[in-house]
Amino acid sequence: MLTTAIVTRVVGAALEEDAPWGDLTSTTLLPADATATADLVARESGVFSGGDVFAAAFRLTDPAVVIDVHVGDGDEFEQGDVLASVSGSARSILTAERIALNFTQRMSGIATVTAQYVRAIEGTSARIADTRKTTPGLRAFERHAVASGGGRNHRYSLSDAVMAKDNHLAVLQRSGVDLGTALREALSRLPHTTHVVVEVDRLDQISAVLDGGAHTVLLDNFSLDDLRAGVELIGDRAQVEASGGVDLGTVAAIAATGVDVISVGALTHSARALDLGLDVRID
Repeated sequence: MLTTAIVTRVVGAALEEDAPWGDLTSTTLLPADATATADLVARESGVFSGGDVFAAAFRLTDPAVVIDVHVGDGDEFEQGDVLASVSGSARSILTAERIALNFTQRMSGIATVTAQYVRAIEGTSARIADTRKTTPGLRAFERHAVASGGGRNHRYSLSDAVMAKDNHLAVLQRSGVDLGTALREALSRLPHTTHVVVEVDRLDQISAVLDGGAHTVLLDNFSLDDLRAGVELIGDRAQVEASGGVDLGTVAAIAATGVDVISVGALTHSARALDLGLDVRID
């Protein structure tokens, strides 16, 4: 969840990194009493995310700067649209400009590509989810951007849910521990609210996972035929998630197999920053 505390901490750290001893250019070149008004302008169409983050960059630089965000997170916009406006000290606005843009461009890029995936599976029962493949320190920002684009958030961290992946299963096998037994013992110790996900990469692994009581079976890098077979085998005994080999060219066919969730690492690890600019008005 993108809280005020997280926004303040992360944006504050970014501003300190970018201007540790102040903005040398603005303070030596611009008059101290110079004022400006600048607009956040879309250079291309997309889906907006990061309004509170954009505002925080200016607010933390100078509380006197007036910020007006014209669109909400999740709103679509077109090339040329004015998404936000700021007015106040010219020095302050130019000091905060790059950090405000970096975050907003990144978050809007994630929201835009997420919306493309969501549109691609319309008419199916599947939903698009992100992964933990996020930029270290920016997970809350990037997860918020996925939600802005209509996607769902997966577990937030290693502390949120049990998710046994291939390396966990390899360690169990090497230790001579039966997977079904390990899952049942884990469930007996966990709070009843804790979700348990197990990743498999072969159809013959599914029965042990179901017998162990997993809530979600993650079918990793399955062919379309094997996905359909996995969905049929699992039935209503668990939720079915698909991952691996997912892109905009394949996601519709994956969704059509009947899976419940499609997790897409590319939403956060490969999204392109959207082209937004901050233009000072010259009247």
